[in-house]
Amino acid sequence: MVCRAEHSSKWIESCNILLGKYVTGSGVKYAAWKNNAADMQAIQQVADGIASEKVSGLTKPQQFAFYINAYNAWILHEALAKYPTKSVKDLLFTFFTSQRIKVAGEQISFNHLEKDIIRPTFNEPRVHFALNCASRSCPPLNQEAFRSDKLDAQLEKLATAFVNSSRGVDYSAEKKSAALSAIFNWYKDDFKGAGGPLAFINKRRSEPLPNDVKITYQDYDWSLNEAK
Repeated sequence: MVCRAEHSSKWIESCNILLGKYVTGSGVKYAAWKNNAADMQAIQQVADGIASEKVSGLTKPQQFAFYINAYNAWILHEALAKYPTKSVKDLLFTFFTSQRIKVAGEQISFNHLEKDIIRPTFNEPRVHFALNCASRSCPPLNQEAFRSDKLDAQLEKLATAFVNSSRGVDYSAEKKSAALSAIFNWYKDDFKGAGGPLAFINKRRSEPLPNDVKITYQDYDWSLNEAK
């Protein structure tokens, strides 16, 4: 267990350093990262650490934090591999469906990690604001890795920030309409336990949406979340 803890902390520490260096409020500094050979090697070491991690002895909160970090780190690894690119999304959507990543000894796809492991296992709607798919309409990538002892606070901070941003909820008082992120449409069933998307949003909005608000959904911008 001591060896595993040291192994885990090593790749998480590297991940934190990289996130702090290259992630900004407006996106990821991919060009600078790609041009730094040492940091390209560092993200590979993070991916290798995730690939060889063993989750069976971890608590459920530790597993949850691990899988979120795994998703986000592998997305960065693969986006950097494709860079320069305008979007990680390809015509056949294979970026998310092919078994291109290795997590805790298992060769899987991003879709499998999100839809078959993270969402059904942990049943936490706030995770949608923690996972980042390297696209402009995604909730911003967190600038630090997720930790089990801080996870609830991290998730709540991200969810609150998103529903109070125009990217999450674009509200017009004049029209009494709100254009929500497509996340609230695609994953609406995940918010049932919170009373539905509107109840989830209003619990966290500084100015709650009125009950008679007209709801529409924003088009999703799949262009790369590169820092402007």
